[in-house]
Amino acid sequence: MEQKDPELAARIRTRARATVAKLSPDFPGDPATGVLAEAETDEDSKRWDDFANDVPCPALHPENGTCEIYEYRPVLCRTFGPPVKSDENEEDLIVCDLCFNGATDDEVEACEMHPDPDHLEAELLQKLESSTGATGETIIAWVLGT
Repeated sequence: MEQKDPELAARIRTRARATVAKLSPDFPGDPATGVLAEAETDEDSKRWDDFANDVPCPALHPENGTCEIYEYRPVLCRTFGPPVKSDENEEDLIVCDLCFNGATDDEVEACEMHPDPDHLEAELLQKLESSTGATGETIIAWVLGT
C-alpha cells in the first residue's frame, strides 16, 4: 500500500497513531511496544477480550466505514468472524457470535475456514522474531501506527 497509494497509507498511519495515543493509558500490555500481556487469569482474559471494543479500527474509512486496507489486510482481519479451529484445542471452533446469531452447530461448522492451510504462520513469525526481536500478540492499531 505504501508503494501503490502513499497518501492513503499516511492517512491510515495518522489515524492509527491517534488510536494508539487514545488506547495507551489502558493498554493491557506494554504500550511502548504494543505487545499484549499474557492472560494469566480469567479477569486478564476478559480485560483483553473487552479492550478497545468501542474504538473503531483505524483502517476503517471515517465517513463510510469501509476497510481501506482490505487488499492488504492482516490474517487476523481475514479470519475475524468465520469459524476457525482453536490452536489449543482442535475440537473447538472459535466463532464471532454476532456473525452466527441463531445458527445451529452444523451451520457454523459448514462455514469453517482454514486461515493458514499451508502452515506458513509459524515460519513467518520466526522470521519476524529473528529480524526484529519482537514476540507476542498485539492489535491492529499498533501495527499500522509504526
